Amino acid sequence: MFDGIGFMELLIIAVLALIVLGPERLPTAVRSISRTLGSIKRMASSVKSELESELKLEQLHSDLKKAENKGLKDLSPDLQNSLDELKSAAQSVNRPYQESSDTPASASPAPAGSASVSDTPAASDAKAESTGDAKSKES
Repeated sequence: MFDGIGFMELLIIAVLALIVLGPERLPTAVRSISRTLGSIKRMASSVKSELESELKLEQLHSDLKKAENKGLKDLSPDLQNSLDELKSAAQSVNRPYQESSDTPASASPAPAGSASVSDTPAASDAKAESTGDAKSKES
């Protein structure tokens, strides 16, 4: 970060900051500067990752267009890898929706040898109490 600044320059800056700000305000100034630099770094990292993902998406899009133009035959290895990556991404996106529509959560059987929640003694007691409460409220 400080490639062009040597140790002596940093020492001079620190001494000047101590003289100008004083020992009481210097720690708060250093904290606020470090927070600002941290937020700038996080923002730059975020922008960089977004740009990389957009460039990758654009590259995949152009590879898909090339593959369509070639008729999905005799593709170069790069185009074939991009096409395979797109297919796997599409399958991973569709997979959760297919699983939820194929097997409803209420229809899934309990594993063999395990007791269901309604078979446990605590559930039976709670069920008895709830029916007893309902009967007492009716009368």
